[in-house]
Amino acid sequence: MSFLSELKRRNVIRMAGLYLVAAWLLVQVASTVFPAFEVPAWGLRALILVLVIGFVPALVFAWVFELTPSGLQRDALVPESQSIAPQTARRMERLILALALVALVFFAVDKFALAPGREAARTEAANATAAVARPVPAAAQAVAPSIAVMPFADLSPDQAQAYFSDGMAEEILSALSRIDGLKVAGRSSSFQYKGRNESPQAIGEALDVAHLLEGSVRTQGDSVRITAALIATADGKQRWTETYDGDLGNIFDLQERIARDIAGELDIALKRGAGQRLVEVATGNPEAYAKFIQAQALVANRVGDSLPRAIALLREATAMDPAFSRAWAKLAVAHAVVVQYAGGDWEENWAASDAAANRAITLNPANAEAHAALGYNHLSRREYLDMVAPARESLRLDPDDITANFWAANQLAAMGRTTDALALIERAHVRDPADRLTMFYKGFLLWALPQPEQALEYSRSAQALGFTPAGVVLAYEQARQGQPEAGARDYATAVSGMGSQIPQAELEAMFVGGYVGGEPRERALALLKPRLDDDWAPSLLLMLGEPERSFAAFERSPTGLSDDYFTWLWSPEPWSKQARQHPGFQGFAKRIGLLDYWRANGWPDLCKPAPDQGPDAFTCQ
Repeated sequence: MSFLSELKRRNVIRMAGLYLVAAWLLVQVASTVFPAFEVPAWGLRALILVLVIGFVPALVFAWVFELTPSGLQRDALVPESQSIAPQTARRMERLILALALVALVFFAVDKFALAPGREAARTEAANATAAVARPVPAAAQAVAPSIAVMPFADLSPDQAQAYFSDGMAEEILSALSRIDGLKVAGRSSSFQYKGRNESPQAIGEALDVAHLLEGSVRTQGDSVRITAALIATADGKQRWTETYDGDLGNIFDLQERIARDIAGELDIALKRGAGQRLVEVATGNPEAYAKFIQAQALVANRVGDSLPRAIALLREATAMDPAFSRAWAKLAVAHAVVVQYAGGDWEENWAASDAAANRAITLNPANAEAHAALGYNHLSRREYLDMVAPARESLRLDPDDITANFWAANQLAAMGRTTDALALIERAHVRDPADRLTMFYKGFLLWALPQPEQALEYSRSAQALGFTPAGVVLAYEQARQGQPEAGARDYATAVSGMGSQIPQAELEAMFVGGYVGGEPRERALALLKPRLDDDWAPSLLLMLGEPERSFAAFERSPTGLSDDYFTWLWSPEPWSKQARQHPGFQGFAKRIGLLDYWRANGWPDLCKPAPDQGPDAFTCQ
């Protein structure tokens, strides 16, 4: 008997057909179902890999064993008279036919019923992204050279290096942004596409870039392999690809090579000399750098326990390399904001942030992020004159740094200089249009001006990206329309997301009481009375029409939410105007240092000096 005939007799060929049809059907179903359950992209790749690996064992199994009335037995041990291989063959043929029919039906349903819905969803998502990023009109062409760095895929054996892979992409993005003449989309704008199956053309149109940099990172021990590919967004074709092998000890050289190779592919003449690097050699300790990369993503996230986890990692990194300036600066940023998002002791974290920032500056005086952290700490501690110099220095060192622009805008907004603050936020927003924090703050400042329609647009976009504090603007708009009850939940969720420990049901009642007045207001004040030690108590008293009590509560409070409190004070709400025009505001502004700041740095948009009424007098709208 020939080998082919033996394959047929043992049903090996039929097994191959059955396996392939079943595997194809399984992959098609998984590719449709997995996205609905938010299964990561690697889940489908893993399924395909398992099916490919299982093909040969399935054929071997069919060759070695035969199904008999007594169960599975080795083919060689089954007498020919007892073999039911022909009957098994007919059953397999019917099963193949049935599966092929199911596959055909599934293909038809997917093609003609499900595909249009998916296409509509993709179009809607692309439109939503375009609205969030506020790109140029679709007809306009991306200005070359321009690029967006996409999140890198994690190809490590244990698939547990996603933070490191994203960190590599972010580091290369940072290096490319130092190239004069190259427009680089911000991190949040490009990273929002992680796990989404968008075409290069759609991403290019939304982000207004001519190229995408895609890549992957594979780490095993200290070994690192980075693969990078340059994609033209006009046609989605790969323009260039390269693989870079090294180890964690020379990771900065790998990043430098990638950035310079991309500049070469885009025909950009580097204006930096041969001795000037695009990528700073931040540390000589590979393990410290790996921890820094993970912590950097956690600080940007600012959700749940991400900041405490980042602080722990950064402490380890700085212990491993005490000369690691970037890690010290990031530690300063984390300590500066951790209490607001995760609770803790203000004094302790201010001291830790100051120490880390000063250490970073000692190691590298040009570290813009460290100067920005010092400025923000002065604002939190209500040292309004002292906050100006470090904020200006951070912007001088890096005018495009998003953290420096955001915190400098916080300072200006807190001091009532809303128009100047909006200019800085606009600079940060243009740099990274999908950054949730700057998007929210731009909406908030527009609301304060007031420009409510634009404010709502930005606030809704930030909320759609998962930034719950943006709901506060939506709540105020509902109240402005005479429906505070409709906005109460958004308000409570937003304030809880910004650090208040007051139960949300009570926050809802306080919001309604502030706008309705009467008995609801009295009930709200009663609810607030035992919670006056909450960081948000001064702001809530302001909203409830108790400006004098609000000023006193703010002065007594050890809270670091100086910027948050004053953003409400300069709002267009009637209770804000009542507070600004209250006689007690004059003395309050002088006692806490606002008056000294205004005289030295400029008056707020809504106030002006009134020397005819006294040397310290002013009037406010």
